[in-house]
Amino acid sequence: MCAAGRQNRGRAMYISLVTETFDPDINGVATTLKQIHSALLSSGHRVQLVCPKGDKARELDDLLEVPGLALPFYTDVRLGLPVGRRLKRRWQTERPDLVHIATEGPLGYAALRTAKALGLPVTSSLHTNFHTYMAFYRVGWLAAPVMRYLKWFHNHTACTFIPTGQQAEALSLSGFDRLAVLGRGVDTALFNPERRDAALRAQWSQHSGLAAGDEPKVALHVGRLAPEKNLDLLLQTFNAMRAARPDMIGVVVGDGPERARLEKALPWVIFTGMKREEQLARHYASADMFIFPSQTETFGNVLLEAMACGLICVSFDYAAGNYLIHDGRNGYLAPLGDDAHFVKAAVDLARAEGPDMRQIGSRAREAAAAFDWARITRSFERHLNDVLQSEAGDAAQRRAHKHKLDALTNQDKTGV
Repeated sequence: MCAAGRQNRGRAMYISLVTETFDPDINGVATTLKQIHSALLSSGHRVQLVCPKGDKARELDDLLEVPGLALPFYTDVRLGLPVGRRLKRRWQTERPDLVHIATEGPLGYAALRTAKALGLPVTSSLHTNFHTYMAFYRVGWLAAPVMRYLKWFHNHTACTFIPTGQQAEALSLSGFDRLAVLGRGVDTALFNPERRDAALRAQWSQHSGLAAGDEPKVALHVGRLAPEKNLDLLLQTFNAMRAARPDMIGVVVGDGPERARLEKALPWVIFTGMKREEQLARHYASADMFIFPSQTETFGNVLLEAMACGLICVSFDYAAGNYLIHDGRNGYLAPLGDDAHFVKAAVDLARAEGPDMRQIGSRAREAAAAFDWARITRSFERHLNDVLQSEAGDAAQRRAHKHKLDALTNQDKTGV
């Protein structure tokens, strides 16, 4: 494991943050990095962002955009090209204290090689379980090579940040070294039950053909509509909930290659497409339940956002679900891989009524409120300072060892 992090936050740092995805991209990695980037700047650090050039302009003072290509199975994310020479020129001109690499694509690989060649300290984050995605895109044979590459990549950095202790245990058993659990945060001012919107709920009711004044339950799902998100189970669960409660409304926020298939299979469900910021928070807060069937997340920021809005969530017992939910107290968990248990929990929730349900939603909000970005970023800063201090200590030891060898060599030459 990485050093635990000292209370002293240390001096201001110049950090080069290298990533294949950043705001305005819509995904958990971009959201996480945006928050950390902003918090580091607010703390007085200098942060250079290195990322592929996107379709929309990024208004940042310290930005190095590089050419990129869209990922074949995830076109919303662009892979940065391996621009090692350009990075070398920039970092030789303005040498950062530390390079933090958030993604392991060609850009991340070039950054790792370049930083190592220049003797720069390097840390990394593991945000996406790419090795688990392979089977969903009919290239399952790539899972083992991808896992070997991820292990090689991260073990060549001084510290790898991951979101949960559960993941740390699994990765350690797979041979990953120097792991630090960082967690995730949520903007509780943005994602808040007070954003519940009666007009939006009335619009959903009208769309579903319900009479004015009805107060149906609304089940929500938010996320990328892609094969790796276990959407067949979402389809099965929504239909089972609808059978148990015919006046239930289903809402899906997000887009992706599976959207057309889901719309055809779930004609009674409202598909809104992508939503951002206040609109997204309003959709969360205006629902009652959150259904999260994914089994490939490193964390699952959407679960934290839903809980912050007071929703009762159904999730598998891993990643964010394992980290945040106490089964029956502030949400519901199913054992990982137990689809029948997951569906039953969702159906029981659809049928449930009364003050107990409101208390579960309130406790979900309370649990999420503890995960503020300021705390996450302070932990990140402490770990980076530990890496810098450790690297400085190692460098001092190397210099002392060299001086000792030089002295011995000079004694041999002079015969003293």
